Amino acid sequence: MMTAFRDALLRATTLTFDCYGTLIDWDRGLRNAFVDAFGPAIRGRLDELYDVYNRIEAEVESGPYRPYREIIRETLLRVGAHFGMGSGEVHENALVDGLPSWEPFPDTNDALVLLKQRYRLGVLSNIDRDLFKETARHFSVAFDFVITAEDVRGYKPGTGHFQRVIAEHGPASNIVHVAQSLFHDGVPAREQGLAFVWINRYKHGRSGSSTPLAEFRDLKSLAKAVSEL
Repeated sequence: MMTAFRDALLRATTLTFDCYGTLIDWDRGLRNAFVDAFGPAIRGRLDELYDVYNRIEAEVESGPYRPYREIIRETLLRVGAHFGMGSGEVHENALVDGLPSWEPFPDTNDALVLLKQRYRLGVLSNIDRDLFKETARHFSVAFDFVITAEDVRGYKPGTGHFQRVIAEHGPASNIVHVAQSLFHDGVPAREQGLAFVWINRYKHGRSGSSTPLAEFRDLKSLAKAVSEL
């Protein structure tokens, strides 16, 4: 497996990344947003909220395309209803308002600076372009390109992002996709023939057909492995 990883990274000219959850601390940001959305009394149910939110967001994203800000507003309202809250009890803009302030993981920027010395860097994200513009201020590098849900009119785990990156920045053999989510990124990346590297910050077990070339606990570990090629 590591031989395949080495070969893929030596051949690659471009690394693409999921943003929220891989570069940006989505877990921390989302849990803080829950308190803003549902009030401080909800703190004791954050783990349950987190699971329900992710399930409902995926359901909403699977429907006809709508801007991400609409997706997350509706998701918060549905989550509130799941927990018996009326729409008037939910601050439905909590995620839209808070997301631009969410910060990178501590290792993100140092790793990106090192990787930028060797590769073109891109982002494939379930986001609106104006929201990503705010997030981009937190990064120490300028990405060579960004492909959003707004651009492809659909959300991962749909394959639109991956088809677009191959069409515009391929061939597929020159691209390695790096992400935390097997569901949103690993499976569709592999379906489109892209090498996939898993950043497993939360020590999850493998599932599905993602078949990562390699697994790292964080971006710092990936950058170190690349520097040793």
